[in-house]
Amino acid sequence: MLLNGIVLFQLIVYIPVLSLGIPLNMIAFWVFCCKLKRWTETRVYMINLMVADSFLLFALPFLIYFTKYNHPIDELCYTIRNIYFTNMPMSILIITLIAIDRYIAIKFPLKAKILRSPLKSASICGFLWITLIIYSYLYPRFHGKTEEFCLRKQSIQPNYSSLFSIIVGYFIPLGIVIFCSVQVIKCLKKKMATSPHETKLMQKAIHIVSVNLCVFIVCFSPFYITLLLRFAVDVAGACSLLLEVRASVQICACIANSNCCLDAFCYYFAAKEFQEFP
Repeated sequence: MLLNGIVLFQLIVYIPVLSLGIPLNMIAFWVFCCKLKRWTETRVYMINLMVADSFLLFALPFLIYFTKYNHPIDELCYTIRNIYFTNMPMSILIITLIAIDRYIAIKFPLKAKILRSPLKSASICGFLWITLIIYSYLYPRFHGKTEEFCLRKQSIQPNYSSLFSIIVGYFIPLGIVIFCSVQVIKCLKKKMATSPHETKLMQKAIHIVSVNLCVFIVCFSPFYITLLLRFAVDVAGACSLLLEVRASVQICACIANSNCCLDAFCYYFAAKEFQEFP
């Protein structure tokens, strides 16, 4: 009964996410890849974020299938698992890079010309892609051997490497995004006070940064907090709580995965380059 409820919730969330996410990502991809002439740091980050979101959208129907049926751990399972556990962290890390890039551009405008460049942005993204692809490929080979079904952790053996992934993959980026966003908002408010004619523009920028921060926290925090809870349950050996915690992880994963559709509104269409496109 609980399993059917989770599958129903996944369908309610994922059908609109897929229906909106696929065309929105295609439009944004067409503009950023084909129509813009000048390469900027923002353009590099947006294209990388679109790639990560597109792969996540591709994986969503398989996540529903793996939840509903006891699919064995085979090549299909490894492929979808690698796609999912590469591209969700990549989305988080690119959003973190965007927040850092904004912070540098606004807080240190003179140094920004040295610190920022499209080539540097592309190099950082390339390094992150390679690191995450290798990690997601090696991880299940070492830690997934005891599991029977795809994307279902049945054992209560604590996995300390997953704790490392949770902290490095989300909570450190969360701290960086919050710090950079708060600093950017403070700087924009100061500029707004000294330049009245730019008030409307600054208010719009503050609104975009604030919405980006809120969406990031609301989408990803429940999922990673429940993963921490699952780790705590494994360490404590509290078998009676396993079913409820496992269900919570799957439900919160739906909310986190909806971010691959929301990025279109929060980043692609809000980007200066996209708005300047005729």
